[in-house]
Amino acid sequence: MATQLDTDYFQKDKVLKTVGTRPIKADGVDKVTGRARFGADIHLPSMLHGMFKRSPHPHARILSIDTSAAEALAGVKAVVTSADFPDMKPGTPYDDQTRNMMARGKVFYDGHAVAAVAATSATIARKAVKLIEVEYEVLPHVMDIMEAMKPDAPLLRDDIFTKGVDPKPDKPSNVTERVEYAMGDVEKGFKEADVIVEHHFKTKAMHQGYIEPQACVASYTEDGQAEVWCTTQGHFRFRQVCANLLAMDVSKICVTQSEMGGGFGGKNYSYIEPVAIALSRKSSRPVKLVLSRNEVLRATGPVSGTATWFKMGCTKDGKITAAEADLIYETGPFAGSMFANAAMAGFTRYDLENVKSVGHEVVTNRPKVAAFRAPCVPPTVFGIEQIVDEMARKIGMDPIEFRLKNAAEEGYTTVYGQTFGPIGFTTVLKTAKEHPHYTAPLGANQGRGIATGFWFNRGGPSSATININEDGTATLITGNPDVGGSRVSLAMMAAEELGIDVDKVRPSIADTNALGYNHVTAGSRVTFSSGKALIDATRKAIKVACERAAEIWDVPADGVVYEDGFCRPSSSNVGDFDPLPLAEIAKRSIALGGTIAGHAEIVATGAGPGFGIHIVDVEVDKETGRTDIKRYTVIQDAGKAIHPSQVEGQFQGGAVQGNGWALNEEYIYGEDGRLQNPGFLDYRVPVASDVPMIDTVIVEVPNPDAPFGLRGVGEVPLIPTMAAIANAIRDAIGVRMYELPMSPPKVLKAIEEAEKT
Repeated sequence: MATQLDTDYFQKDKVLKTVGTRPIKADGVDKVTGRARFGADIHLPSMLHGMFKRSPHPHARILSIDTSAAEALAGVKAVVTSADFPDMKPGTPYDDQTRNMMARGKVFYDGHAVAAVAATSATIARKAVKLIEVEYEVLPHVMDIMEAMKPDAPLLRDDIFTKGVDPKPDKPSNVTERVEYAMGDVEKGFKEADVIVEHHFKTKAMHQGYIEPQACVASYTEDGQAEVWCTTQGHFRFRQVCANLLAMDVSKICVTQSEMGGGFGGKNYSYIEPVAIALSRKSSRPVKLVLSRNEVLRATGPVSGTATWFKMGCTKDGKITAAEADLIYETGPFAGSMFANAAMAGFTRYDLENVKSVGHEVVTNRPKVAAFRAPCVPPTVFGIEQIVDEMARKIGMDPIEFRLKNAAEEGYTTVYGQTFGPIGFTTVLKTAKEHPHYTAPLGANQGRGIATGFWFNRGGPSSATININEDGTATLITGNPDVGGSRVSLAMMAAEELGIDVDKVRPSIADTNALGYNHVTAGSRVTFSSGKALIDATRKAIKVACERAAEIWDVPADGVVYEDGFCRPSSSNVGDFDPLPLAEIAKRSIALGGTIAGHAEIVATGAGPGFGIHIVDVEVDKETGRTDIKRYTVIQDAGKAIHPSQVEGQFQGGAVQGNGWALNEEYIYGEDGRLQNPGFLDYRVPVASDVPMIDTVIVEVPNPDAPFGLRGVGEVPLIPTMAAIANAIRDAIGVRMYELPMSPPKVLKAIEEAEKT
């Protein structure tokens, strides 16, 4: 795959006309009027309805599966089990994926799929599922990561030998891997400290809480081709997964991404698409699968529960001398929690010489975890930012001043080896200190807290095509699902390059047959990575336009320049020609040499990291333990806000989700290992009455390696939220909370225990 062009994406001195404005989103009208087609809105002729049979046990050996009664039911056209999928090499990612998608040999969690049916109606499919008889040998289960690490804990799998340990263990365990990131001399650093603070913290598993359940339609044709329409953050990845799990050629699968009602990382993973294809292949009919909310919560990826320990030391004048962390992350029964992110990013916003982070990933009888905005980092920051807050309190230093004294700046080399270019952390901190929220008066039982966050931001494979139509409008084709407004941002960048109005650029997301591979929409990478690809493609199209103008004028191609939507002679020596508008060139181009178009495939590099700070005021009812958010401000470096309204929405959305994680959301399992709150009545996400208006401040410290200087903004807004609220609760009641969620019973218990001492 080609790398990106050596070109100036930043264009530091360019006067921008479109980027930085707030145009109406082209796809917005269809969404608010109900015309947009989401995963469950796809209907095909003769379509069947699919449904899963799921395990009621958290851990059991499958002795037999009898599908005969279901297959005999009138209207049932296909039944599949793990026997309908090829075996994978043990210990490989695709082996884990196929065993998570459809249990084979054992079930590992309440809700693990064991079979699926396709029938002429959902009612018949539901009856058929009940007719499938599964005989289990129930095994001991383990739900808590600390219990799972004990030598006598129930062993989930005999093929897990802890990676990252030397020598390699000769016995299997529930610990999949150990990672360590370190630099300097931690012990020396602690000896230099005047103040040392250490604490243990715990967070519970919770869900991304997207409103739209997973849904797809698959159609397998007689010639061995499969078409899939699904709600996904990465349809190219889903194509790859389907091909591997079904032993099909990638070229025989076409995946189209439908509109998506939220994902936040949870729709990076394929749970139903290979099953839908298998049912369609077996029935010779299209098949639709739509998960219920119960299934979403029981059987799709939640966020890791964690047990963490942090120790930090500082001098009496506020310089951090050492930092250490031990991080334990649960992953469900299969590896892949991305726990290493926490070890890398936990301390990274601070300029530390002596730091050590050790991480462990542990399997439990819970659903396989999935990503959620800045995967695995927020639980670690929940602890670290409270430790930082406590150190500042102990030495009597303003919490923002303390962070400014220790802030990472350009040139700092991180524990994982990255050397920062221009970054906006200190600018963000100074902006927060000057914000009126920071010094506003507080009422009774109210407190104020702050916390900061960092995310790497990502790049990777992206491709784009731009076609200039005969009327001078442009069709922009990219390959990343739009989960946060990327379509309008990309259209704005193309319009800026072309010098035309943004409403003359029509963005679309290609299916997997139309473009080369694009990585998933995750890690705050799309506007950056796809932006680089579309700029390359647009500049290639502009070059073609200049060649067409040269033909019209009968001059050399290098005698033509393109400015603000017009081709002009590069100098008076070329000739005296009136500027040619793009629309005129496009109208004549077909006769001259063909369509004006550009295409690019790149592996984007140079994504600049993001930094942010949250300021939050809370009020705590000391009689009930209820915490109300009274005021909230998010300040973050966006590099350059392409569409400021979209950026502000990302800031606010992350804060709202963090409020839920901080105060209410958690998976609650009974002693039997079954989920007790598999619905939004009992799994409580924030509603409008829970959240105040959230103020936002966009800081712009450009990333010189990015289009127009932008930085990804989707991950950072979640990271500081829980710690900021915890610090505000500490400020309000004088009691620090060490466990998420900080629900009323836990806060009340902490108050009562503090009153006894």
